[in-house]
Amino acid sequence: MFAEAAELVPVGQDIYGRDQRLTPAAAAAWNGMKTAAEKEGEILQLVSAFRSVDYQKQIIERKLAAGQSWDQILRVSALPGFSEHHTGRTIDVTTNGCKPLEEEFENTSAFLWLTRRAVGYGFTMTYPRDNPFGVAYEPWHWTFQEPT
Repeated sequence: MFAEAAELVPVGQDIYGRDQRLTPAAAAAWNGMKTAAEKEGEILQLVSAFRSVDYQKQIIERKLAAGQSWDQILRVSALPGFSEHHTGRTIDVTTNGCKPLEEEFENTSAFLWLTRRAVGYGFTMTYPRDNPFGVAYEPWHWTFQEPT
């Protein structure tokens, strides 16, 4: 299980106009990475960042109400308490001209930039193809690793 982050700071709005937050260290890394990408002509946009356990519950409830099966839901959404987004260190990203939360993100120059440069800012892709967690491939899902 993941505990909810205790300290969060604002990082601006996501593509839907919702205010987003991350832990201070993740926020600094995100802001630095986003700025560096922009300087190189790449646009990185937030789709989501911190999610509370309650908000994750609402996501699951909406998917169930829409007729999705538990198997379908669990391939792409963690149960409340088990989402990396609860930590305040995980972001979902997209770029101009790309549908959010779709595999097509891997075909963008922004994704290529992330695969080459994100680790330098402490971010790694949690769910690559054939990941050991059994979660669907998510090229948009990146988590900041706190320095040890």
